Amino acid sequence: EIFIPSIEAMNKEGRSFSGCLYFGLMLTEDGPKLIEYNCRFGDPETQVVLPLLTSDLLDIMISVTNKNLDIANITFSKENACCVIMASKGYPQKYDTGFEINIPKELENVYIAGAKIQDGKLITSGGRVIGVTEKGKTLKEAPFWNANFVDPFEQNNPAEWLEGRSALYAWDRLTGKVCL
Repeated sequence: EIFIPSIEAMNKEGRSFSGCLYFGLMLTEDGPKLIEYNCRFGDPETQVVLPLLTSDLLDIMISVTNKNLDIANITFSKENACCVIMASKGYPQKYDTGFEINIPKELENVYIAGAKIQDGKLITSGGRVIGVTEKGKTLKEAPFWNANFVDPFEQNNPAEWLEGRSALYAWDRLTGKVCL
């Protein structure tokens, strides 16, 4: 009731869309409600899905451009993933910036968002600073359910900027949904 009518409306207006379109939904007592459309690759919803993609992303993008996505081989890992957002203290309201960020070497899927390089150092410059994604066979096995993967980040960064585990985004392979 939301996806197909949205695509049909864009096509009817002559605004057909090619690419990745995220539908931000809120489930209510009256059914799902559309909050936003999003087509950026930097959001936590993408950060939790892309590490599970086993197909070549460039091949998929070329298929979208050539309008033959229907014949593309798109496959995902059978794992689940969990992304933890490390946010500036005070986010989403008022927060300070300019604090140095130290990323532990053992973390692999690190997405830098609200940060910039200044004087050769990575410093905070926004609210949602870092997203870290890990995988597991089940959501409970996704390493972020185990504090061993978040604690090193929290221990290596000053409490004056780090809000901590401000949000968890998880990809449930059984339902094919991003959960918060």
